[in-house]
Amino acid sequence: MTLDLFAALVGFAFVSSVTPGPNNMMLLASGVNFGFRRTVPHMLGIGFGFASLLLGVGFGLGALLAAFPALHVGLKIAGGAYLLYLAWRIATSRTLAEAGGASRPMSFREAAGFQWINPKAWVMAVTAMAIYTSPEAPVLSVVLVAVAFALVNVPSVSVWAGFGTALRGWLADPARLKWFNIAMGLLLAATLWPMLA
Repeated sequence: MTLDLFAALVGFAFVSSVTPGPNNMMLLASGVNFGFRRTVPHMLGIGFGFASLLLGVGFGLGALLAAFPALHVGLKIAGGAYLLYLAWRIATSRTLAEAGGASRPMSFREAAGFQWINPKAWVMAVTAMAIYTSPEAPVLSVVLVAVAFALVNVPSVSVWAGFGTALRGWLADPARLKWFNIAMGLLLAATLWPMLA
């Protein structure tokens, strides 16, 4: 992979990681409801889970889904259902969480696992592998795509958690928080639209 191509890959990784989608909507809501520090495992889980998804797609999982469309449909249904469940949880949350409180942010493991049923993550992974891998060096190019996303992903998504954390003071008002969480739940559910269209 040439330096120019790797730079283009890093640009693609940045844009696709920082733009709105299920992960970023959840991180914004988590930053508001739990603060930045408690959201760090969620951010790291996204980075790890997405890198593992990239490797899986790059080393043949994408071809498996193409060969078995029913598996792909099942994955979309499971991902959509879980995304709606998460949207409901966010929309019905009514209090800012304090450290040690009963509610908790998404864990590292949950965030990593979510990448495997996240529709935007699949589109990003398949697109990245289709555009930036080389048949002349398949293993190296798949690893380089995963490395590029690993370098860019966590800093990109942390912007959303940071923005949510910055809104914590303003959203300490219960009425504002209620409507913010309802809006975030609806926006998270709306991220399913491209999958349904």
